[in-house]
Amino acid sequence: MTNSIKITVQATIDADLTTVWNSYTNPEHITKWNFASEDWQCPYATNDLRVGGKYSARMEARDGSFGFDFEAIYDEIVEKEKIVYTMTDGRQATVHFKGSDFRTEVSIVFDAETENSVELQKGGWQAILNNFKNYCESKPSKMKKLEFKIELNSSAEKAFNTMLGLKDISTYEKWTSEFNPTSTYEGSWVEGSKILFIGIGEGGKRGGMVSRISKNVPNQFISIEHYGILDGEIEITSGPQVERWAGGFENYSFREEGGNTIITVEIDVVDEFIDYFQNTYPKALDKLKEVIEHS
Repeated sequence: MTNSIKITVQATIDADLTTVWNSYTNPEHITKWNFASEDWQCPYATNDLRVGGKYSARMEARDGSFGFDFEAIYDEIVEKEKIVYTMTDGRQATVHFKGSDFRTEVSIVFDAETENSVELQKGGWQAILNNFKNYCESKPSKMKKLEFKIELNSSAEKAFNTMLGLKDISTYEKWTSEFNPTSTYEGSWVEGSKILFIGIGEGGKRGGMVSRISKNVPNQFISIEHYGILDGEIEITSGPQVERWAGGFENYSFREEGGNTIITVEIDVVDEFIDYFQNTYPKALDKLKEVIEHS
């Protein structure tokens, strides 16, 4: 049951907006923070992040004594700004995000229910938000965000398809050959899918990144989350070998204006590779421009 009382909880998080948004919306992260105390857990979650899509998270006491499913349907989504959803009992909640490269403010306004006191409800939601804050701030954050741009004589659709190799994987392989002459990928660009970015290293051994497509808005935006490394045929997704890179993102934005398309690349990079990417990524984008404009 609902009433007309609205409750607000909020937190200021020492992490950039992209990290906070992805940690809040990606099920891989949701299961790691979505509980109010250490005697509870969130063993699994699903999230269809679109208007009309469904969010579901399992909430359980660690001793197995109690559990329930928290479910909601999305009413409004503004990327990295606002999420509005309606819970199964008809109550609505709005989550606001306001951030920069270093700090993000998150506030949640939700309809109170009538079975528990306002103080108890506020305390529970605030505890979960505090846990979310701690999770974001404790994630390895030794990465710096680099940005690269290039303007192409092309439609956004052609640039999008060529950059990702959607019609012919060789167009992806041509521009990424600046990073590794054998560069390719295996998997799908469908949102939520796993994808492997692969190159042959010294000794003929496969290596690369284990990633997932966090967001795909055709001809506009693609977000790739890197969460592991490939060592031969072995996918390593935990431990010291990957902890510096885990949770890093590589985002491509496509903006069409005046018959041209501006591609913006944002990539999280650990310190020791900053110089490499600053030198190599512009060359790769120049190669991409050549591939697109001469095809």
